[in-house]
Amino acid sequence: MSDENSLTQHHIPQNFSDRFALAFTKSARFFADTFFAKRYGHRAVVLETVAAVPGMVGGALQHLRALRRMESDDGWIHTLLDEAENERMHLMTFVHIAKPTWLERLIILLAQGAFFNGFFFLYLISPKTAHRVVGYFEEEAVYSYTEYLTEVDNGIIPNVPAPELAIEYWKLKPDARLREVIIVVRADELHHRDVNHEFADELT
Repeated sequence: MSDENSLTQHHIPQNFSDRFALAFTKSARFFADTFFAKRYGHRAVVLETVAAVPGMVGGALQHLRALRRMESDDGWIHTLLDEAENERMHLMTFVHIAKPTWLERLIILLAQGAFFNGFFFLYLISPKTAHRVVGYFEEEAVYSYTEYLTEVDNGIIPNVPAPELAIEYWKLKPDARLREVIIVVRADELHHRDVNHEFADELT
């Protein structure tokens, strides 16, 4: 399990790019809190459809950059595409736990379309800012999953059996439950947070 310092780790904004990324993230957090409140399973379903976008966009654009420059990508492409796949597995897991409503499916269509195009252009203009946005997104994801875990531990949200998909993907015990799923998903988000903040730092 992650220690408390790691869970609360926050990148202090250093410049305008960082402040823009943080402000954008806090705005997105406000809307998520307003719409979903404490329905963490449904929040995860919608937000993971957006969270899987940056890795795919960044991986594709880094791939094209490496081709144009005819040089090594230093492992960025593989890392970013792995991130996109990992976030997709988060989505597939929580779809089994919290069945999305028709309204949430509509929100997914609109949010993914808007975010994909916005993030694509942001990455073209400033890859550094794009990675910082993802780093801050992941900070919020860690916070949300920690809240989700607390609700489960307090008996407010039922600790249902883990989906078979999650057991196979994360190699959990056959009798694993929601609590174990949240812990491994949160660990993934911690890793994505650190990687994207590191990428942003390298580009600074």
